[in-house]
Amino acid sequence: MSQTTPNSERQGNSKAAAIYERLADAYPNTRIALNFSTPYELLVATILSAQCTDKRVNQVTPEFFCKFGTPELLADADIEDIEDTIKSLGMYRTKARNLKETAIQLRDRFGSEVPQDLEALESLPGVGRKTANVVLNNAFGIASGIAVDTHVKRVAARLGLTANTNPLKIEEDLKTVVPREAWIQFSLLLIRHGRLICTARKPKCEECIVADLCDFGMAASGKA
Repeated sequence: MSQTTPNSERQGNSKAAAIYERLADAYPNTRIALNFSTPYELLVATILSAQCTDKRVNQVTPEFFCKFGTPELLADADIEDIEDTIKSLGMYRTKARNLKETAIQLRDRFGSEVPQDLEALESLPGVGRKTANVVLNNAFGIASGIAVDTHVKRVAARLGLTANTNPLKIEEDLKTVVPREAWIQFSLLLIRHGRLICTARKPKCEECIVADLCDFGMAASGKA
């Protein structure tokens, strides 16, 4: 006996597909905003980006990687030197401790290589689900999941793709309506749209190319 897809799920898939297509057309060749050249550099940059803008992180990482360009160099560095290098970023003391301990674990547990495994990455200090997904998605092209940051959380909720506020549950909601081959780019597109159009305080609904598919936009226009 064949199974049919519930109507609500079909609509969700269709809506997500339409959103993806329009955003992909609007923002071609979208990539992560953090600058990096190796998986190690992206891991460090993503840890540094907690509660901080990518632009600010990109201002700090050139000097950081000049000093601590490998896990071995970072593992052997004085914590005060690490702190001084990232002092302009928020939570710099916590980040310095996490980075040094992560570098030690990369050296001692993983042969100074960034593991290509979600569970292994999440075992590192300062690395949660989002950071692990960011690294696997963008450094290795592994669709381990959908990275949910503040932009993805906000835009997905406004679009009506999730009713949850917990990032893990938001990721699961998105994974049910977005095909796996689009997981990586879907996150990047929502982030780009969230920065340019669907901003936190004053979303530019009149300029939004998915406003007719958006619960928030339709309500704002009085068409809901």
